[in-house]
Amino acid sequence: MSSNKNSEEYLRIPQWLRVKLPSGPAFRDTAKMLGDLNLNTVCQSAKCPNTWECFSRKVATFLIMGHVCTRNCAFCNITPGQVSSLDADEPNRVSEAVSRLDLRHVVITSVTRDDLADGGAEHYARTIKTIRAEHPKCSIEVLIPDFQGNQAALEMVIDAHPDIINHNVETSPDLYDSIRPQADYRQSLELLERVKKSGSGIPSKSGLMVGLGEDDDMVRKVIDDLAEINCDMVTIGQYMRPSKAHPAVKRYVEPHVFDEYAEYGKSKGIAHMFCAPLVRSSYNAAEEFGFL
Repeated sequence: MSSNKNSEEYLRIPQWLRVKLPSGPAFRDTAKMLGDLNLNTVCQSAKCPNTWECFSRKVATFLIMGHVCTRNCAFCNITPGQVSSLDADEPNRVSEAVSRLDLRHVVITSVTRDDLADGGAEHYARTIKTIRAEHPKCSIEVLIPDFQGNQAALEMVIDAHPDIINHNVETSPDLYDSIRPQADYRQSLELLERVKKSGSGIPSKSGLMVGLGEDDDMVRKVIDDLAEINCDMVTIGQYMRPSKAHPAVKRYVEPHVFDEYAEYGKSKGIAHMFCAPLVRSSYNAAEEFGFL
């Protein structure tokens, strides 16, 4: 084999990333219920490695506003392309799923909808308010897009008062041109800072992946930036290549390095650092943040 061959194409998945796939009636019931209600989950659309575990525990992160995205981020397995109109009944069906799963904490995310003037902010707000009205004891976390920097759109979500507002920076700004070409790192930081400055008291949260070509200094720089805007919660997990059409994994970060990221973030004043190979934005969110 030539020494110039991209060796990262052949990196073996390490033992700490090999996921045991549970099954059983709880998993099947959750999957069937989501199908019955015609709901999408980011668990399935993004091929999350924790899908089996979460479904078996009757936990899901709901993906609203369709299953097609107006952006084409290199790492993502959600289909880009022509989007459909918003489904006005979707907030009611999400709330029904909360009932059927008997959830005490629900996570709502979406595809990015740059075709909409408000980026889908009103649809987010309607979903939050519907769940809140019907399930007042259920805590609500939202993982939102950047709304293209539209402050009024962000305020619409803030005014609906979810319990956590999450927006992921995803990776180092050095990699945005190749990994998130339609996004803007500074714009993402500004969104998170606006949440903190809104006076709402809603905790802010962000996350990133490692293994896309960054090094540890670049990871620490992102942590520094999030600490500077007083982000309350940060998740860091390992990038897992969804298919051969996606960027190859450049490195597999060992578990002890994730521990070092967590300690570094806490030393910079970030109260909640959740860093491990299989950590994802909403994985075990209820337990991590004290809602269960």
